[in-house]
Amino acid sequence: MVPMQVADETPPPAPPQAVRLFGERIALAERYVALLAGPGLERGVLGPRETVRLWERHVLNSAVIGDLIPRNCRVLDVGSGAGLPGIPLVLARPDLTVVLLESMARRVAWLEEVVADLGLPVTVHHGRAEQLEGRAIGQDWDVVTARAVAPLGRLAGWCLPLARTDGRLLALKGANASMEVARDGSHIRRAGGGAVEIVECGVGVLESPATVVVVTRRRVEMASAPWTRKDRRA
Repeated sequence: MVPMQVADETPPPAPPQAVRLFGERIALAERYVALLAGPGLERGVLGPRETVRLWERHVLNSAVIGDLIPRNCRVLDVGSGAGLPGIPLVLARPDLTVVLLESMARRVAWLEEVVADLGLPVTVHHGRAEQLEGRAIGQDWDVVTARAVAPLGRLAGWCLPLARTDGRLLALKGANASMEVARDGSHIRRAGGGAVEIVECGVGVLESPATVVVVTRRRVEMASAPWTRKDRRA
């Protein structure tokens, strides 16, 4: 496959903490940021206001959650979109087996091109986690990740059935994480969730650490998810 052409506009330079996180794969991380700032912006997988904060807010924010994932795990990234957090995760943690699940065809095409351009051993799957084509990907993942996909209760209903018993959902959230946990506790339990913990990743590395809601799957999920496709945010 011919590598994607990157726009003439220079992407933000890699901050010092990027080298710490990506090590010898920093060049691949820089290439990924260039693809996001160029073709990614042109094709609408990223908003124009996000270009100046690609490293801190998006790429590094995604990579630091690797601290919560044991070595050699199988990771499913639900609603991967621009490849976040899945691609930064596999760049920082090449020991992981990562699959990107995305429902929008144009974003699937983008992800496939990025994975090929970077030469990553990553699979892209077209489907929705809450529907049969998404569930067909398997229901025994060690870790399921999601970033900016849906409210926590709805997200648990989609993602926990894809995790193995004692597997975990890592949901990247913002300042309202505690409120979501309190509000959606019953939905999380109905979806098969057990222990719930809010963890900050990247403390001492990032100016604004990533807030992650960690949900452990403890029991078999309901026969059908309590959410329907029409509930999903576009």
